[in-house]
Amino acid sequence: MILISVQNIQKSFGINEVLRDVTFSLQKGEKMGLVGANGCGKTTLMKIITGELQQDSGMVHKGKELRIGYLAQVDDIALDDTVWGALLRIFEPIIRMEQRMHELEDEMAASSDNAELTMRLSAEYQRVTERYANMEGYAYEGEMKGVLAGLGLREDMFDRQVKTLSGGERTRLSLAKLLLQKPDIILMDEPTNHLDLEAIEWLQGYLTEYKGSLLIISHDRYFLDRVCTTMGELLGGRMMKFTGNYSEYMRKRTADVETRMKAYNLQQKEIERELMIIERYRSFNREKSIKAAESRQKRLDKVERLEKPLDEHHVRFSFDARRRSGEEAMEVRDLSKSFDQEAIFENVSFKLRTGDRVALIGPNGVGKSTLFKILMNKMTPDRGAVKYGTNVDVGYYDQHQQELNPGNTVLDEVWNSFPTIEQTKIRGALGLFLFTGDDVFDLVGQLSGGERGRVALTKLMLKRDNLLLLDEPTNHLDMDSREVLEDALQDFQGTILAISHDRYFINRFADKVMVMNVDGVTEYLGNFDDYVEKRDRPQPPSLDETDGITKTAQMKERKRDRQQTARIRELKAVAKKAEEAIEANDAKIAELEVKLSDPQTYENQELMREVTEAYRQEQERTSDLYDALEAAEEAVAQAEEQA
Repeated sequence: MILISVQNIQKSFGINEVLRDVTFSLQKGEKMGLVGANGCGKTTLMKIITGELQQDSGMVHKGKELRIGYLAQVDDIALDDTVWGALLRIFEPIIRMEQRMHELEDEMAASSDNAELTMRLSAEYQRVTERYANMEGYAYEGEMKGVLAGLGLREDMFDRQVKTLSGGERTRLSLAKLLLQKPDIILMDEPTNHLDLEAIEWLQGYLTEYKGSLLIISHDRYFLDRVCTTMGELLGGRMMKFTGNYSEYMRKRTADVETRMKAYNLQQKEIERELMIIERYRSFNREKSIKAAESRQKRLDKVERLEKPLDEHHVRFSFDARRRSGEEAMEVRDLSKSFDQEAIFENVSFKLRTGDRVALIGPNGVGKSTLFKILMNKMTPDRGAVKYGTNVDVGYYDQHQQELNPGNTVLDEVWNSFPTIEQTKIRGALGLFLFTGDDVFDLVGQLSGGERGRVALTKLMLKRDNLLLLDEPTNHLDMDSREVLEDALQDFQGTILAISHDRYFINRFADKVMVMNVDGVTEYLGNFDDYVEKRDRPQPPSLDETDGITKTAQMKERKRDRQQTARIRELKAVAKKAEEAIEANDAKIAELEVKLSDPQTYENQELMREVTEAYRQEQERTSDLYDALEAAEEAVAQAEEQA
């Protein structure tokens, strides 16, 4: 069933045509990712679908009574609302039912001497409570708390006004509001921005199970891989659509471009051959030959010309080192750092050997960028030391590009750092990062985030260091530029330590993942998928293996192994108690239902309120007990699997 049909959409801004003949449809239950180069019109298309922008031509058809939810890059929540109050507005129909239930309770109590009125009120009360239960009225507050917690908004933030939240927190609140509304279609523009890995994984799981349809603009390729069932690419103002997730789209897109390019080249060769034959016939200057030439020209004119597949310009570069470092590239010992007497991190220790490719991950605010500043000697630790190995040359990529001078031109910014290199070679290097012609005279302060990132990468490439410290290197880069960066890092012969939230990027370059927390780091061999597998299904390491891998981690695994049997017994006892509590609660509910069906209950106002409140509490308790039972049974199964 088609929910949205977009037909022949065209949109220009001045002389700049952004969308040209865009046509596609979104089916019920379809989860579609939308990708394309920065500035290709993805957000414009989404705004046209929602009606926020008007197309120049074409049509958008939507199903009747279709509920569309839109997560824009800018939030739309009133600043004076509290976090909790902003979400309560979603459930106003349920809240009104709650109020009506209370009113009916009072009216029934007041009409105890009027049996007929009491019966009418009782019947309405039953209808309202049934509808309230069907709309999950007993569960909406728990659902609100669950979504907020999943997105990293703690309970101590619920009473804060929206205007006191950071930009990232407001974005997460907008996302929570959208998810709780449960529209038929959710439109999302970069939903993983401002989320840490834990929140991204929660959102990923939520959307995977979501019953409605999705249209998602995102640069998070791992997210698109896990959530999306179809992919659309905007290229040259037109839409190409592919079945499958992001990885399948990349394979099909590459094959499609190659096939169409071969067909185009073959046709061009055939046209060129025909033109040569026509020219030859004409050169004979005989009536018969001229007629033959005209006949062939007419046939050629009727041939439908194939369009040359668009191949947008991409960055292209590589990293190489001017010399090789010793076997030990870096050793970090017991680093600790505090701000205002509050510990950011403590006891951070690790070693990097030459050739290591390590991804550093961890919650927002745990101090990953602070650690990098210490490693670069831009900040002093409270305790601990950093030791570099022999012949180690350190290159640093700052995600905020704070070292770039906004008053410099692009050319001067790079040339000033490498004054001994000829200007033609500097311009050649910039050309690899798409700064061509007069682009090199643009001021750094007027560049976009992606452009500033490319300037910083140009300088990093020219430095030719053998140890790269990269702080969120894929931020602001479009998808094709990320792919090129990953290829360059895969070919690099030096050592890499990269902070990143980009799980797809980590999968492509890393052979080790370090998880940073306030009390240190834990290392895992492999890429991000390997880390997740070990995190979710931990295996106790053998005495001669370091799969876990720090000594602290090994000790924790061994201790967990010794406690596993006792833990299973405890979890089974919890599950049994939950079952017994559910049975006892069901009996209480049955007794209360008998009382609620007895007209005499409503003759005593105080009794009626007590019974009604007790019934509501026991219903909520039943829901909580089933949740506890499910959690306990899952924990038992997981613990037995790990044993």
